[in-house]
Amino acid sequence: MSWKEEKELLAKEIVIMLYENRMIRTFYRDRPEGWTLVSGLYSPLYIQLRPLASYPTVFEKVCRAMARMIREEAGDVNRVIGIAMAGAPIAAGIALCGSLPAGFTRKMEGVKSVEALKTLIGAYGEHSLLEGDLVSGDRVALVDDLVTRFDSKLIALEQVKHEVAKRGLEHVQCRTVAVVLDREQGAAEAASHAGLDLLSLVPFKSVGLPLLKTVMNPAEWDVLRRYLEDPTAFQSEEAQREACGLVRRP
Repeated sequence: MSWKEEKELLAKEIVIMLYENRMIRTFYRDRPEGWTLVSGLYSPLYIQLRPLASYPTVFEKVCRAMARMIREEAGDVNRVIGIAMAGAPIAAGIALCGSLPAGFTRKMEGVKSVEALKTLIGAYGEHSLLEGDLVSGDRVALVDDLVTRFDSKLIALEQVKHEVAKRGLEHVQCRTVAVVLDREQGAAEAASHAGLDLLSLVPFKSVGLPLLKTVMNPAEWDVLRRYLEDPTAFQSEEAQREACGLVRRP
């Protein structure tokens, strides 16, 4: 079996596990009124992978698949760095399942951009921005649970660069970002613009949602399909009431 074929099977298994364990939540099954995202926009879909480690079977499956994806699609990588906070346990799981040394970035409170990080670094003193070893010649992959936009990945990359310089290391490369799920909302384009390769086990819009069609209610699936095609169409109260009206009441 080729890696492409195996990856498709893994994607199906993993995305269904995430849905069944309510790490992929929907208006139909979990919350009729939907969610207001950090951006202020309404969504009938909420993806939260932070509880992964609470489900050991799912967590092991994900970490083994992530390790395999990195070996197959970024074969020169010899170290993974988890992006705080959700990426840290995944990096640890990859270290165990894939024998890749791991570390993780520190959580930088209030930092939402590379510029803000650079401003903070000057006042951060001798504290490390990254926990774990790095050595000269490392080929590093950043690891996280999911990606919507790409801001947090660029901040983590800057943290790695700062630590490489601070520790006096040479020829360290960080050109790969690996995530469990890509919401496919512009991250791949942002990664390419930054000169990085974005690897994802489950591109959600093009792969994940189609794989969930057999386990979702047809009305539930159709709303999510239409939302992912055009989120702006769901920002009116009328559209939200229509979605909410599809939920069967006891």
